[in-house]
Amino acid sequence: MKIAIFGSGGVGGYFGGRLAQDGQDVTFIARGAHLAAVTESGLRVDSIGGDFVVNPVKATDSPQSIGPVDLVILATKAWQLDSAIEQMKPLVGEGTMILPMLNGMEHMDSLLSAFGSEHVLGGLCRISVFVAEPGRIRHVGVPPFIAFGELDNSKSKRVNLLLDMFAGLNGVTVDAPTDINVAMWEKFIFISGSSGVGAFTRQTIGEFRANPETRAMLFNAMNETAAVARARGAALSERFVSDTMIRIDTIQPHIIASMQKDMMEGRPSELNEQTGAVIRMGRAAGVPTPTHEMIYAKLLPLENKARGL
Repeated sequence: MKIAIFGSGGVGGYFGGRLAQDGQDVTFIARGAHLAAVTESGLRVDSIGGDFVVNPVKATDSPQSIGPVDLVILATKAWQLDSAIEQMKPLVGEGTMILPMLNGMEHMDSLLSAFGSEHVLGGLCRISVFVAEPGRIRHVGVPPFIAFGELDNSKSKRVNLLLDMFAGLNGVTVDAPTDINVAMWEKFIFISGSSGVGAFTRQTIGEFRANPETRAMLFNAMNETAAVARARGAALSERFVSDTMIRIDTIQPHIIASMQKDMMEGRPSELNEQTGAVIRMGRAAGVPTPTHEMIYAKLLPLENKARGL
């Protein structure tokens, strides 16, 4: 399968690396020092599941030079989406699938508006991974998991094709949920809550889950997002947040979310696409989101500073 990885940071680098390792025709779209490093020395992945190197690597900063592909894995930061949509267009031909791995929910509306359901799948992943240095990805926690499906939840030939491909990857668990919309909401409930509380407290997940006050903040944040999801039609289990709190206690205690990591290191983050998105969707649905509003009010000055505003 001819595959383009649009956004070759932690998530794109890891899953793209596994696909290339498996012999798929993978081209990474990257830029700057990261592009130079992978072109010269290959892509190195340091992983809790076993290190590996992909060399040589096909990589470019020009989507036009690749042309239409069978699959685009979109793994940029959510705030880069508008730019990514324009740059992706040369990659999308008649039969191209677009598999988004972004954090959030609002990006689905933008992708469907730009490309239509004939190209766009629902998708998500779970992994804790980042770029350690140009050309080097570090996977530090969370067993790699990827899920996808048609937005109408039909079992199409292309979903089965992707299932077979991803099932062959070393160390990766793959699933096609019965309801991909619910699965995406479940991830968003977890990631928006843990990212917001983590950035608010500047603590690891092990630290803020152990403190009764910040644990309650996390529970409340996730409950608010779950209420938004239900108001928007997601058939979410009433026990989902309670069950997720139990699962959170099993996560490696040193983990921090990517939004939190970006904020703590003074970079632009996904605050608007995670915490801000919950607030916007809540207001549109008439659902109060006071915990997210408190988090957003504290973190917005830091976000603006990172963006030079």
